[in-house]
Amino acid sequence: MKLFGIPNCDTVKKARTWLADQQLPFDFHDFKKQGLDRDTVAGWLAQQDWEVLVNRKGTTWRGLPDERKAAVTDKASALELMLEYPSVVKRPVLLDAQQQVHVGFSDDKYRGIFKV
Repeated sequence: MKLFGIPNCDTVKKARTWLADQQLPFDFHDFKKQGLDRDTVAGWLAQQDWEVLVNRKGTTWRGLPDERKAAVTDKASALELMLEYPSVVKRPVLLDAQQQVHVGFSDDKYRGIFKV
């Protein structure tokens, strides 16, 4: 299992704490430091809609020029945006043991994923 995010993000912190409290082992990938590769993001986009993965409420999105935002209209353009600006990805992204992609965190959501 792998959790992708940024360590100082509050939602990522909550997800990491929740997984640790449930004694669920996971690898953490800091995509601010380690980056994101095309295959990883394309894999996410194969399972999740680009509009779920691109955080249009965050500061990174809001800081983009309007023409850059307007250019994000499909999976391909969203992929390029996420590779260029990893912090525009909604966090955290969890790749579970069955290789299913889950975006975001809430206690109820993770309880449902892990049946606890």
